[in-house]
Amino acid sequence: MTQQPHPVTYPIAQLERRFTAFAVDRLLAWALLALVGVLTVALVSDDVWTVVGVVAATMVLLWLVLAVLLGVKGTSPGKAATGLRVVHHGTGTPIGVGPALLRSLVLGVAGLPTFGIGVATLAWTAVEDRGRQRRGWHDHLAHTVVVDVRPVVEVESAAVDEGPRHIVNLTAMRLIPAPPVEAVRTPERSEHSMRRQQLPPEVVSPPAAQPAPQQPPQQQPQYLPPQPPPAQPLAPPPSAAPGAPPARWRVHFDNGESFVIAGMALVGRRPEPRSGEQVAHLIPLASADMSVSKTHAQFGPAPDGTIVVMDRGSTNGTILVRQGVSRQLAAGKPAALVHGDKVVYGDREMTITREA
Repeated sequence: MTQQPHPVTYPIAQLERRFTAFAVDRLLAWALLALVGVLTVALVSDDVWTVVGVVAATMVLLWLVLAVLLGVKGTSPGKAATGLRVVHHGTGTPIGVGPALLRSLVLGVAGLPTFGIGVATLAWTAVEDRGRQRRGWHDHLAHTVVVDVRPVVEVESAAVDEGPRHIVNLTAMRLIPAPPVEAVRTPERSEHSMRRQQLPPEVVSPPAAQPAPQQPPQQQPQYLPPQPPPAQPLAPPPSAAPGAPPARWRVHFDNGESFVIAGMALVGRRPEPRSGEQVAHLIPLASADMSVSKTHAQFGPAPDGTIVVMDRGSTNGTILVRQGVSRQLAAGKPAALVHGDKVVYGDREMTITREA
């Protein structure tokens, strides 16, 4: 069985670049129509209706050619010049000739000489898009989204992340389930309730009892000098006191769902684990505009107890919001979370908090 290629995630195109691409396409089309009109007068006839008929036929032919190019390749002269591409909103594939004709027709009608009212209206619908993906009314009709396909330079994650964080070994990003904790459920449950898989026996079984320390408990000092790394492969989080239970991390979703993280969690419309993955939470998220992929992302505890999140190659990407600053996560690259972080999956979001 051939393995499916891993999907590539591109950022949503900025409105300024989309307007530039639209202006380039319109200028090229008008220049071509003007040239056809001049050649008709010079070579065929100067009759007004003859010139209007030839120009109108050329306009229809040009509209069909550009619509076919947009439906098959997702591009146009203006979009190719600005590094943009139009793809299907749910799959990221070319949209086809039919939706491209509908989308181009709406744009053509909006571009009629109405003192810019039509184009301004479409731009306003893109700015007010509830999915925060800058999809205008014509994009919703044709189920499209405009992405930026220009190559980007990878930036070290250490230079991007701000604020306190722990040192986490995330080489292979194999999240291990945390010790089982009792999930505290909210009183009210929506119809899209969390579905959880049974944890494996080795996770559910309690750890072996360890002898009590011989030394009397001491109060934790306010400052500890740097210590060499311990001999144990896994150390408790820096914030945990010796002998104290580890802190619990809780997630809160925008539909009111809330639970304590007990292991790796998968988020999506219909999330499914890969072969051999140990998953503690399967979290189905209903998406009004289909902006959440089938298996969109994963989050859970790393070996040192830090909670990390990773996009699993979703179509619309995963956005981390920290102290009001948003950045899109690269697919397959984990990012550590801190108390109060918000993670956006398409048109859904969750917030993570740390409980003592």
